[in-house]
Amino acid sequence: MQGYNCIAVIHKNKTDWLMCRRLKDPYKGKLNLVGGKIEPGEDHLEAAYRELFEETGLTKNDITLTRFLTFDYPLDNCYVEVYGGALIDETEVSGDENKLLWVSMSENFFDTENFAGEGNIGHMLEIMKLHYEIDI
Repeated sequence: MQGYNCIAVIHKNKTDWLMCRRLKDPYKGKLNLVGGKIEPGEDHLEAAYRELFEETGLTKNDITLTRFLTFDYPLDNCYVEVYGGALIDETEVSGDENKLLWVSMSENFFDTENFAGEGNIGHMLEIMKLHYEIDI
């Protein structure tokens, strides 16, 4: 079964969330979380930090990631682990895989016209709000 990760990065101000605008399918043109494949035999948390660094330049010195959700898709023979954390300090993000941008947490993340994941991003944000003292 193939594993994937999504990483939700909360800005230090706790009002913005790091998103990427996808340049390829699936979800080309839509906003999504950063993340990618978990390689066979790879530690899952290390895979999340690897993907985070590859796509944003952020490291363990910038953010502490915690796994807070797992989605299981047995018909697609895959699962997605969702990690999240808040930036420790003001930190530059940069990447060339997709366009990175900070998006206000007041957006409707359940809007499938603008956001990838069939509403999952909205669900993830609601769960994160419970654990990161985010009041939107």
